Amino acid sequence: MQKTSTRLADGRELVYYDLGDAAGRDAADRRPLDAVATASEIRHDPLLDEWVAVTAHRQARTYHPPQDECPLCPSRNGRMTEIPAEDYQVAVFENRFPSLAGPPGPADAEDPGGLFLRAPGAGRCEVVCFTSDHDASFADLTEERAGLVLDAWTDRTAELSALPGVRQVYCFENRGREIGVTLGHPHGQIYAYPFTTPRTERMLRAAAGHRERTGGNLFDDLVAAERADGRRVVLETGHWTAFVPHAARWPYEVHLYPRRRVPDLTELDAGARAEFPGVYLELLRRFDRIFGPDEPPTPYISGWHQAPSGTEGGKGRPERSDFALHLQIFTIRRTSGKLKYLAGSESGMGVFINDVPPEAAAERLREVASQ
Repeated sequence: MQKTSTRLADGRELVYYDLGDAAGRDAADRRPLDAVATASEIRHDPLLDEWVAVTAHRQARTYHPPQDECPLCPSRNGRMTEIPAEDYQVAVFENRFPSLAGPPGPADAEDPGGLFLRAPGAGRCEVVCFTSDHDASFADLTEERAGLVLDAWTDRTAELSALPGVRQVYCFENRGREIGVTLGHPHGQIYAYPFTTPRTERMLRAAAGHRERTGGNLFDDLVAAERADGRRVVLETGHWTAFVPHAARWPYEVHLYPRRRVPDLTELDAGARAEFPGVYLELLRRFDRIFGPDEPPTPYISGWHQAPSGTEGGKGRPERSDFALHLQIFTIRRTSGKLKYLAGSESGMGVFINDVPPEAAAERLREVASQ
């Protein structure tokens, strides 16, 4: 892999990742861009003990431009985009409309009782362009190119985890208008959060309780139990296990774990890294076949759950050794032509109601395996 770092006209970093020839990666961004101005802050919810990002500047972000004005396509024929090169394999750049940006700062209370805490929305948000082909999808990539994306995710995880104030790195893809995607070009994002996310905190608490009760690791025991049961296992290889969770929240949801538990992408071994592209591409292609050949591409969210990267004191959290890196893929489509909406119970109370039994979802995902 070759890595080439450069700067866009407004100072944002752009990084190219290439297999083989990296010619043209020194192309300059000639757009007359003003410096990025953000107004991100985080506010603490004392009832749930969670942080919420408030980002008024994102109201002006690009929204469903025509294909010939796509900002993620290469710059060609005099039309300049976010990617100055005339072609690329994988490109990662700082988001022009980030939810989180800048250095960390202290949290201050707006009230005498300390209930209204707010802090700078520190961190970093990046866009990951999987291919220069506007009409492709991740599932269209070759295994070699999918491996390059894995290399980029891994490199960005290492780089962003080392930034001051960053507590967790999340690499993810939103695919499909139904999910809320505003740009049609195949791409994902990376968020470097200034706090540990609520989902991860809950998993860490559950893992700590499980260890106290049983002496075992919750993630290891869960994967072992799913493999022993077998009804919800979708795919197994020498280095990976994919299954529909016993209590899946989404109509079709798959969790993918490496056989050897590691806290994040940077610690995957060579065998797991070599097998991942084939496994992941197979899962994505199965998702596109769930509802039959006449249905449009399946909308999905896919993201890596990684251990927290540090604490205020700069030392790694002890829970990192207990956490298990895993990929979650799910769709909000529950059946042909119908979506799963997060209505009263889900949005108001956080109680999910799943219309598709997890065992039935796993059976369907096995049925649509590649021949």
